[in-house]
Amino acid sequence: MKKNKLLYAGAFDPITNGHLDVILRGSRLSDNLTVGVLRNFSKNSLFTAEERMELIRRSTAGIGNLEIDSFDGLLADYVKQKGFNIVIRGLRVSMDFEYEMQMAQMNAVLYDESVETVFLMTNPAHSFISSSIVKEVFSLGGNVKGLVPEAVLEAMREKFGDRTKK
Repeated sequence: MKKNKLLYAGAFDPITNGHLDVILRGSRLSDNLTVGVLRNFSKNSLFTAEERMELIRRSTAGIGNLEIDSFDGLLADYVKQKGFNIVIRGLRVSMDFEYEMQMAQMNAVLYDESVETVFLMTNPAHSFISSSIVKEVFSLGGNVKGLVPEAVLEAMREKFGDRTKK
């Protein structure tokens, strides 16, 4: 039986509890799961790629079969370079499905036939959480406790102060 090499890739700026749910569930599908942090130099990220990788490490410390890596450029090139045969994508809402389906189909053209995209539906408790919403709510003084791992909340407070309204 072929040994699967799984990748869960994204910006993770910052990692949310929804991402953690997909990571945990993805880690159960194989002996090894790589979390690939996209370095997108054209995007103005809240955290650097190195900071995001460290936050993922701290947030996933109890999951033993993870590797955390970073990449830039096309996902398909990274997948080929590292020899992944399964790419995991998380789906929250129907809009995600349309976008992710389009991306998966484009990547299928760029991959060879040995790579599959597997969609994992989010836990309904996390379906409304996105990194963008977390950043916006935090920047406006809202409390994001429970939406992100404690390590992320601490890092956001360290970087920008405690903005929650008392």
